[in-house]
Amino acid sequence: MNPYIGHESQLAGVEEHRLIGGKGDGMRLIQVENGKGLMMTLSPDRCLDISRLRVDGINMGYFSACGYVAPAYYEGTGDNWLKSFTAGFLTTCGLQAVGTPCRDDGEELPLHGSIGNLPAEQVYWQEDEEKIRVCGVIKDEVIFGRKLVLRREIEISKKENSFVIRDEMENRGDRVEPLEVLYHMNMGYPLLDEESVVKVPAKEVLPRNDHAAEDIENCLRMEKPQAGYEERCYYHKFDQKEGKASIYQPKLGIELEITFDAESLDGFVEWKMMGVRDYVLGLECGNCYPDGRDVMRKTGMLKFLQPGESKHYEVKVEIKR
Repeated sequence: MNPYIGHESQLAGVEEHRLIGGKGDGMRLIQVENGKGLMMTLSPDRCLDISRLRVDGINMGYFSACGYVAPAYYEGTGDNWLKSFTAGFLTTCGLQAVGTPCRDDGEELPLHGSIGNLPAEQVYWQEDEEKIRVCGVIKDEVIFGRKLVLRREIEISKKENSFVIRDEMENRGDRVEPLEVLYHMNMGYPLLDEESVVKVPAKEVLPRNDHAAEDIENCLRMEKPQAGYEERCYYHKFDQKEGKASIYQPKLGIELEITFDAESLDGFVEWKMMGVRDYVLGLECGNCYPDGRDVMRKTGMLKFLQPGESKHYEVKVEIKR
């Protein structure tokens, strides 16, 4: 017990809120503060994703023009996913599909799958002197189809400005299921601007298409917002087990670093979108590329879960000043 404080939340802790009004009306929000300057807002109604991330009051992520959108507004066809793409610091893509809408194995698959628009169940949090843990279960299960369950834990350090996302994905059905996941992490202003220094120490960089190839030599150089900008995507391949990407803002003296297992999450994507108001850099680790599940099947990159099988993924984010 600290004799100087009346309630432990004076220094650090968790608060639960609900939104009022607009498309986010009624959504649950969990706000976490670690006492070292890190503030995070989680959205239990959207896969327990990270909608807000700030350090010392400085915004790290990108919040799209869509704003908060409750899962009831989700349209799971074609590219309608974009209508509810809040972005935030983290939007989880998958589990049945990532990337371009397509038809694969007799199934019509929407852009980036449905997991990011599913509410979490069994949400709870725990706190001790060293960390705060927020946990939840997201069920992507349908009759006559896939039965995938995501068990998520986000552990926020109280000793430093860092956190770890730990996911377990289980196939609770009786048939082999494809499994795709992309941790769509979105850097935003003021962490991101034309002076930001982006590093991705990969052995090889591949452009997603001809448009990206035209400017591949500048793939890590950020630009000012431009009207009519067309997104560019680059695939970075690592030759070591540890995958890493970072962004440093010299004006603020702040750096955000992402680390992950590049063997299990073998599809790192850089999404460069330098548009007006659509100004965002995606540093996204995943187990596939966003070209559609049909393409991943053809290239042999598509992963599968056997009945009763589970896979674990872990991503760490650290902010330094």
